[in-house]
Amino acid sequence: MKQLHRPDLFMWSAFDESRNIDFNSILWLRDDGNALIDPLPLSEHDRAHLDALGGVATIIITNSDHARDTRQLADSYGAQIMGPAAERESFPLACDVWLEDGDEPLPGIRALAMDGSKTAGELALLLDESTLITGDLVRCHQAGTLRLLPDPKLTDKASAVASIRRLAALDSIAAVVVGDGFSVFRDGQQHLQELVDAVT
Repeated sequence: MKQLHRPDLFMWSAFDESRNIDFNSILWLRDDGNALIDPLPLSEHDRAHLDALGGVATIIITNSDHARDTRQLADSYGAQIMGPAAERESFPLACDVWLEDGDEPLPGIRALAMDGSKTAGELALLLDESTLITGDLVRCHQAGTLRLLPDPKLTDKASAVASIRRLAALDSIAAVVVGDGFSVFRDGQQHLQELVDAVT
């Protein structure tokens, strides 16, 4: 796993050939038990790295398309699973906790429910008010430029843009760690505002 801009954040990825983009997963190191976000299958190397860092106690899924390897990892480590409350009736696996907008699933992280994406109530996660972790709605195919999920995949573009505008209003955001593509590690709020300007 690759260390990110903070000593407590790591990422592992899988390249999607059909889209020419990396799909990303996050490990957040915590004294009270580590958390994974949208976990892909782990290579032997990354599994050993995770074990060396203390395993995992919690898995947070931003949307149903990012359930990925959650069930297998939860079973292996005895981790609790958290997912978006808006998908509760149709989610592909059982969750121990359903997250609403504004919930704090763990100390230091806040869930923000996004509207208009391809799934209902997709979550963005705000870590220590400074690092935004996104699922599908905000992505980055070209380094340094955040993008919105393509129009054909949006359920309501106006609502999606309103959600992005809400994120851009959070002037404390320094980094945007995306589920798909390249992350930005400085001037995150500015990048989000540029995205709003590009889609409105």
